Amino acid sequence: MNPLLATGATRALLALEDGTTYEGLSAGAPGETFGELVFNTSMSGYQEVVTDPSYAGQVVAFTYPQIGNYGVCAADMQSDGVDLAGVVVSDMCHTPNNWRSEGTLPDFLVEHGIVAIECVDTRELTLRVREAGTMRCAISTEDLDPSSLVERVKAAPSISETNWVAKVSCPEPYEVTAKVDLDHPRRTHKVVALDCGEKRGILHGLVGVGLDVRVVPWDTPADKILAMHPEGVFLSNGPGDPRELPQPAETAAQLIGKVPVFGICLGHQMISQAAGAAIEKLPYGHHGGNQPVMNLLSGMVEVTAQNHNYGLEFGSIGELVPELSGGDDVVAAWKAASTADLRFWTRRHIAPVVRSERFGRIRLTHVNLNDGTPEGIQFLDAPCFSVQYHPEASPGPHDATYLFEAFRRLIEGVPDYLAIDVREGRRF
Repeated sequence: MNPLLATGATRALLALEDGTTYEGLSAGAPGETFGELVFNTSMSGYQEVVTDPSYAGQVVAFTYPQIGNYGVCAADMQSDGVDLAGVVVSDMCHTPNNWRSEGTLPDFLVEHGIVAIECVDTRELTLRVREAGTMRCAISTEDLDPSSLVERVKAAPSISETNWVAKVSCPEPYEVTAKVDLDHPRRTHKVVALDCGEKRGILHGLVGVGLDVRVVPWDTPADKILAMHPEGVFLSNGPGDPRELPQPAETAAQLIGKVPVFGICLGHQMISQAAGAAIEKLPYGHHGGNQPVMNLLSGMVEVTAQNHNYGLEFGSIGELVPELSGGDDVVAAWKAASTADLRFWTRRHIAPVVRSERFGRIRLTHVNLNDGTPEGIQFLDAPCFSVQYHPEASPGPHDATYLFEAFRRLIEGVPDYLAIDVREGRRF
């Protein structure tokens, strides 16, 4: 037994649906919670993770050993509340030391009713999830019987059975005004953002490049959005299984070609579905701030922040266009490889193009270098592009913030809107 369990503190139990259990101590609100277990590899930014609406319905295990050491503060909130199901850490810091701190993470979790557990070997837990895949779990300070809690986990609903987007989207429209650089003033543009669980960091990225944003609920139909006469439409990140959300995908389909469109994370998946693509569930997803992604247009590698369990199957959109994908020999080599690993294209520095039945030519623009999954697409016959990762990076690196400027350039009709040197802000 962990010696900390003998201190008299409130005990807690983590149970996985594969039968594994972990004893620990309560590090948040008392009670119990059920959700889908994922792990996050970020070394900082735990408050941004905890307040990210995309984690609704999920229990987040932090791989970094100590969490909470710099406290929490209102400025780091990514939403008004906390929607994730629970938190798992190895060592929870109860006495933070930082000039920005306005309180402790454990107190913050208690305030928002979030059940959490510490004193768990999160390295062993992460390896288990990597080997077995994402699974249902529970944290309880009430039911400390391992066999009982495991059986209750097995009977719990999967994350796909709930419309989490409806739970986290804004109830009414609201507006956020563009930030204007007085030293280098330029025209602002009116954009509508479909809120499927949008992070504040993304809103900051949009207004930071001079976009006036009207945020609308997730189920706002395309005709109402177009009636607002936007110069562009943004499709946000969000939680849950995109395969169970046909309405936003159809909304995206009705917008593409009529107005410039940009999507991030769930928004990327909506756009992909609109193009006829299949969506797959990844074994354990991408969650953290250290995912390497190659930009196939520039050949540069971006270190990115990511948070998703689902992804596009690029080949399901349509057949490759040989003349835009390196020629017949390269296409034949791809087919002969019989693999979905898109690092085939990173090694050749080719951005392949497939043909969608509904929207014409679509180019693969970004690829994950860890597992070869698709990370970005660009429509060549309509003003639309999207990425699977988070360019706002809250938390995470800022390599991909150029994508907000790319959206502005798309709205302004710049033909090579994605041709931005991320190091110096110039075209490559």
